[in-house]
Amino acid sequence: MKLRDLANGLVELADKPAALGDLVISGLTADSRKAGPGMLFFALSGVKADGASFVADAVARGASAVVAGQMLETDVPVLVVDNPRHVLSMMAARFYGAQPETMVAVTGTAGKTSVASFVRQIWAEAGFVSAQIGTTGVISPKRQGEGLLTTPDPVALHALLAELAAEGVTHAAMEASSHGLDQSRLDGVRLKAAAFTNLGRDHMDYHPTVEHYMAAKMRLFDTLLPKGAPAVIYADDEWSGEAIRVARAAGHDVLTVGRAGDFLTLKRVEHFRHHQMAEIHHQGSIYEVDLPLAGDFQIANALVAAGLVMATGVAAPVALKALERLKGAAGRLELVAQTKTGALAYVDYAHKPDALEKVLTAVRPFTSGRIITVFGCGGDRDRGKRPIMGEIADRLADIAIVTDDNPRSEVAADIRAEVMAGCPKGIEIGDRAQAIRAAVAMLATGDTLIVAGKGHEEGQKIGTVVLPFSDHIEIRKAMEEFHP
Repeated sequence: MKLRDLANGLVELADKPAALGDLVISGLTADSRKAGPGMLFFALSGVKADGASFVADAVARGASAVVAGQMLETDVPVLVVDNPRHVLSMMAARFYGAQPETMVAVTGTAGKTSVASFVRQIWAEAGFVSAQIGTTGVISPKRQGEGLLTTPDPVALHALLAELAAEGVTHAAMEASSHGLDQSRLDGVRLKAAAFTNLGRDHMDYHPTVEHYMAAKMRLFDTLLPKGAPAVIYADDEWSGEAIRVARAAGHDVLTVGRAGDFLTLKRVEHFRHHQMAEIHHQGSIYEVDLPLAGDFQIANALVAAGLVMATGVAAPVALKALERLKGAAGRLELVAQTKTGALAYVDYAHKPDALEKVLTAVRPFTSGRIITVFGCGGDRDRGKRPIMGEIADRLADIAIVTDDNPRSEVAADIRAEVMAGCPKGIEIGDRAQAIRAAVAMLATGDTLIVAGKGHEEGQKIGTVVLPFSDHIEIRKAMEEFHP
């Protein structure tokens, strides 16, 4: 594609030699190691490194031009723009072109993966070829969990969208992380609708304040979603009012869901061990839905998902009936094993305070015995949440075992000590496999075990190494030993 076609409306070329506009661009990258002949290199200022330091490497590998936030000394043309990240995303959208016809995105602290998964499943029930993109990878009729970041970098994202469109995918739901939104990774995605789930403490190692964190989330509505498009907002969260305000100020068709929702109103819920009965009102009609998932938060996720698919053309009876056939997203309150006496063992991705509180609260109604939880906190991340999560486990679980999550470059014992500061009744077992083994050995009739933090992950990050590790496998091994 010629540079002038990529640059139109994004970069001013009028004062440049005409030959520059005729330059044929073979690809885009912000990683100098991926640069090649004819490529356009983006010198992005990152959290850990400045892309300007890698311009020479990109040019040596064949890059034909550079996009940067300031003029740089190099042997190829440099295009200076105010926001290189935005320009990269918009150019990537133009370079790859095709996207699934109906794209939706969901943001929030918790629930993004479940909502994206539920949206994909409901669309499939309605007869559409659908996909989801997010923390658990890419899932479509031809892909099952190919790994990416929650919100991939814009080049990978737009290449993926073009591939999905070529595979026949017409409907796709993606997660919109605060990092991805703040770094303009979703710019250029042609959204038909967007949703907000909730906001809790997370990523305070990146965002200076909770308000900054919320503002990053709201970029989905005040910047990316086209004016007049549907904005589905979960109405029962502390931050719901702000999300509604932002979406309305941006000119969107706001559809609220939940107990305080106007579009889908949750009137009544009966909780059972493996499912829950919900009464949902929509435009004067009453729908009785038997949701095959445990946990009040899963009702919230299901309502947001139903709102998104209805906002994009699926009839209410079809969407709400499809909720009765949903399968939970991997590692999201996922029932892994059960003893012969009825004790349940779940794996959940809860690795932040709000999520841990929600999952422990969710299982209490159907736990006649004790709630046992195994959890930890990751290294090189927000340290402030560690005693907070400890306090939540100490308060809501009958037995809390503090273990290692992904220590990364930190000393694991130091992380555990910070968690234990908020969890005085906790039991400290550093080795995660041994912690799970100890928890399973304790299980008695009526108990519920929650192994939290890693969810779908199949590795443990210690130092710079990722060692094979699965909560699912460790639970099943312990079950065979103690509850054959």
